[in-house]
Amino acid sequence: MATAVENDSMPNNTSNSDTQTQEQMSPTPSLHIRSPEDAIDYVTVSDPVIHADGMNKYTSYRVDCRPPINNSDISPDNNNQDDVFLQNNPGQYSSVLRRYSDFLWLYERLHKEKAGSIVPPLPEKQAVSRFSPEFVEDRRRLLEKFLRRVILHPELWEANCLLTFLRADDVTFQHAKNVSKTEDAAANNNSDMSVSGGGAFNIKPSTSAGVKKWFSEAKTTFSGDLVTSPDDDLFDEIERYIEALAIQMKRVSNQASGMVKKSKEIANGMFEFGLAFHQLGQSEGEDLGDKLQLMGSTADTLSSMAAQQADAELKRLEEPFRDYLKTIHAVKLALGRRHDKRVSYTALLHEIQTREANLHRLRMTPGSEAKAYSTEMSLQRYQAAAHAAQEEYAGCSQRVLREVDRFKREKAEEMKLVVLQFIMLEIEVNRSMEKIWGDLVPKLEEGNVAVSSSGNTEQPSIPEPTVVNMPPPPQMQPPQVPSAVPPVSQPVYSNVPSTAVDPMMESSIQYRDNDLPGMGL
Repeated sequence: MATAVENDSMPNNTSNSDTQTQEQMSPTPSLHIRSPEDAIDYVTVSDPVIHADGMNKYTSYRVDCRPPINNSDISPDNNNQDDVFLQNNPGQYSSVLRRYSDFLWLYERLHKEKAGSIVPPLPEKQAVSRFSPEFVEDRRRLLEKFLRRVILHPELWEANCLLTFLRADDVTFQHAKNVSKTEDAAANNNSDMSVSGGGAFNIKPSTSAGVKKWFSEAKTTFSGDLVTSPDDDLFDEIERYIEALAIQMKRVSNQASGMVKKSKEIANGMFEFGLAFHQLGQSEGEDLGDKLQLMGSTADTLSSMAAQQADAELKRLEEPFRDYLKTIHAVKLALGRRHDKRVSYTALLHEIQTREANLHRLRMTPGSEAKAYSTEMSLQRYQAAAHAAQEEYAGCSQRVLREVDRFKREKAEEMKLVVLQFIMLEIEVNRSMEKIWGDLVPKLEEGNVAVSSSGNTEQPSIPEPTVVNMPPPPQMQPPQVPSAVPPVSQPVYSNVPSTAVDPMMESSIQYRDNDLPGMGL
């Protein structure tokens, strides 16, 4: 791969696919809050190219770094980490080709050089379909996001491996990878410094500075198998918090995935619903068939909108939660690095105690002066290594504390923005759907209008209820009751007209004289 350094033509093809998708969701402007890494447009990953080198097939990406030429372009009042990065790298344009394994090298070296840092997650490996256009583009976007987050990281932006990754040509970069591989192999094969369960380390004087005074003054003691420090209780609390957070966030992420799945099912169901109305409308004729097909077309529109909603929910809700889970895993890795440093330091202290006992025994044994001298030299090397391991352990512990504090602050703000964007998305979609349904109602009601002979449309009038003026009931004379009452079920009135009496008027009949025979008086 040839490395090209360009000073004039630098592509500015920052991916804005997320913003475009969200803006197409609704005719109303959608709320899209840019993440901090979106503003780091001077570092881009672009132009993926698939290479076939014999049986080896891989994809390379162009990594461009183009900070401003003058420091005057940087606001002196802005203390953002990207400005600090630009101030230390003024006017250096570079364009290099990197493949996924190179990004993986950077990720691993950041864990080694800055142990205890929360290294941003790297896109995962994939064995199948890794050369499909969709996967290549998705990986390019995630690699760019990873690189920008590293540059924004307050603990990682000044790492030597990052500058090597961004600036080195092919020969220099390959040499750096070989050196780091040789160092790792030498450390792993060093039997004297091998620690069971704790990994391996190099005996080099520590260059870390600014170790807290609390650690240098602390009386290191042994408790069980591992060395103790004053902040062990605090780290235990952090580990419990992270474990509980991971469980709760996993549950929320699963629910978000289920919601996206249901939105896709609604889109498919609405499509089938519209298709059924289209077919029904074709079987009917005239006005009814047109109305049924109009209903089917509206369902098709709502199906497309539901599909767009599912895509927007995937980007605004499901992906942020999945990314949050990966960040929580990165916090666990940072805590694990501190644990490794603790184990290494503990093993050295145990080894020093063992060698001190051996040296004392050899000095008490006549004729063992040579072995005693060799053991004493070895003891001194272990003591130097233990001092370096103590500083590394202290520095890693303090870095973890800073990182966890930053994690809590930044992720709380990010979580609030994710929820806010999701709420605004649901409001926009529901308003749009309500408008579509509302516009359909008058179109369906147009078939109820009547057309007069003159061609003018008239709304069908609902007939008013007819009011019938009932004549007043005739004056009723008391009936002449015969001496013998005929055995009938109803009384017979001689003066009642032959016309039928309204049953509703029967209750208005009044008798003038209540002293009638047969009334029970």
